[in-house]
Amino acid sequence: QVQLLESGGGLVQAGGSLRLSCAASGSILGICTMGWYRGASGKQRELVAVFISGGITTYGDSVQGRFTISRDNAKNTVYLQMNSLKPEDTGLYYCKVVHLGTPYWGQGTQVTVSS
Repeated sequence: QVQLLESGGGLVQAGGSLRLSCAASGSILGICTMGWYRGASGKQRELVAVFISGGITTYGDSVQGRFTISRDNAKNTVYLQMNSLKPEDTGLYYCKVVHLGTPYWGQGTQVTVSS
């Protein structure tokens, strides 16, 4: 069983930066896929960034060039560095881990960007 602990959300002004962290704990074997998704009020949850393997990453169109995902495999932790934040980036950010074919979701951390 996998548990996820997210942190790093907060309130910032447009143009500011935040760094999110997600630590996975529990019975974890081998390499797993880790990523970030977000949901805003009235909108469907969307992919923000995912770390696949060997340094290969994928980003949502709206965040490319501004966000960077990274991970520490030894600690089973994934990070999301968010720069040049915009008000439209506001939302609840969820960590997602796929382990042995099973997806796990964190409870979410709130990111609010003011204009």
